[in-house]
Amino acid sequence: MSRVGLKPITLPEKVAVKLDGRTVVVEGPKGKLDLRLPDGISLATGDGGITVSRDAETRRHKALHGTARSLIQNMVVGVSKGFVKDLEIHGVGLRAAVKGKDLDLSLGRSHPLLHPIPAGLTVTVNENTKIKVEGIDKQLVGQFAAEVRGYYPPEPYKGKGVRYSDEHVRRKEGKSVGK
Repeated sequence: MSRVGLKPITLPEKVAVKLDGRTVVVEGPKGKLDLRLPDGISLATGDGGITVSRDAETRRHKALHGTARSLIQNMVVGVSKGFVKDLEIHGVGLRAAVKGKDLDLSLGRSHPLLHPIPAGLTVTVNENTKIKVEGIDKQLVGQFAAEVRGYYPPEPYKGKGVRYSDEHVRRKEGKSVGK
């Protein structure tokens, strides 16, 4: 039994959900998102909320039930509030800047890294070391932040690299000189 899939989705004000065939369209003040429902998963709108149900009790349908509900919930939150990921760059000489539709990263390599910013995302850089990624699509925001972090993940000895603002890096002790 999917406990996540059984929970109803409450709709905030100014958010509208339409079902067009197998496609769910969610519109709100920040934008519009759509999702194609998997086979065997259905949607019912009620008084101020949405319920997701499955047609069969197979293992596949049970797995898709909770996933579809979570994806629709993320769409509702995205078009009403949006999602934000904050990144920090630690290290001397490491910096970032937004140049047009690219994020310019200087991470100690011989060449600058130009990472294209996808449509639908807003990227801002403060103090050359704090990157803020904002958007309505949770997957797109998280994927972009993970790709930027992947260029120079935080290393455990000096703590240098790109990390999430709420990430804790466990530091290791360096080599010790034996007597």
